Amino acid sequence: MRLFLAGASFDPDTGGPAYSVPALGAALARRGIAVGLWSPDGTATASPTVPAEPGLTPLSGTLGEALDRFGTPDIIHDNGIWLPHNHAIAGVARRRRIPRAVSLRGMLEPWAINHRRLKKRIAWALYQRRDLATADLLHATAEAEETNARALGLKGNFAVVANGVSLPDHAATDRVAPTPRGLRTALFVSRIHPKKGLPMLVRAWGRLGPRGWQLVIAGPDEDGHAAEIAALIAELGLGAEVHLRGPVYGAEKDALFQTADLFVLPTHSENFGVAVAEALAYEVPVLTTRGAPWELLVTQDCGWWVDPEEDAILEGLRAAIACPVATRRAMGERGAAMVAERFEWGGIAMQFHRHYDALLAP
Repeated sequence: MRLFLAGASFDPDTGGPAYSVPALGAALARRGIAVGLWSPDGTATASPTVPAEPGLTPLSGTLGEALDRFGTPDIIHDNGIWLPHNHAIAGVARRRRIPRAVSLRGMLEPWAINHRRLKKRIAWALYQRRDLATADLLHATAEAEETNARALGLKGNFAVVANGVSLPDHAATDRVAPTPRGLRTALFVSRIHPKKGLPMLVRAWGRLGPRGWQLVIAGPDEDGHAAEIAALIAELGLGAEVHLRGPVYGAEKDALFQTADLFVLPTHSENFGVAVAEALAYEVPVLTTRGAPWELLVTQDCGWWVDPEEDAILEGLRAAIACPVATRRAMGERGAAMVAERFEWGGIAMQFHRHYDALLAP
């Protein structure tokens, strides 16, 4: 099988798909699929998020050039919607009669639809609805994402497959004394973007009062939102306990997860929330909102799942901080075991492989 796998960008600063799409490609290549990986900005051949894996071929150039270099694929799997290259891929697949799968990547969630709503309404009417209606497979990472997509009138063939997670190479370190000052750490690692709900988190943190904890916010800035968060931290006088860092990668990111006592994602909307799974893989319990499809935090007793509102986030923080160290550690261990069982890339790739086979079946 030959698969042409496309994403908007594999630049680490662009967020989750920059990691998960190449990781999926590598996992599929390990199953014997010939995978061509492409993005319109050329990062497939230059990004550290793209692993060196036999059978995974990073492609550069225009869409046409990349397809010519790779050869005719059996399936095209595109990731994301709205952008010109997504529309171009849909056209190529139709003209060449190549089955096309589309991963929605949270872009039809209610929050996302309402963000820059006018432009999206125009694009929906002009081309996007038709492009999705003619896809052979629509991929959602959670049942809620499929439900929201169908509410927009999409009636196609859906597959619900979670994102995978790259598991840490080593066990998490002891978190009894994670910092020189003896402070415990609540950690946020994701894009600094309005969707992530950081103003709610910072305001809730300011209402907690003294507690021997610090909040570390790390991630790439998007649309200048980091400056807004920095201004809010200063306005509330939280500079000594809330630390806004830039993007973190590799060993630096690994160290942050290893020394965290709690991971917090106060998001308004996620189709999956790979940062949640990543934190759990490091044995860190998680507090996130019902904007992310993570009821597993409750059913598997490895975190807190609250409404995407400041008061609810505040109560969740109070509950998490009040937990004894041993309780939080046990929650983290349960979370890591659950992630290893459900979200390891090999199992995720197997599910996609089965869906691809179904598309090619006579």
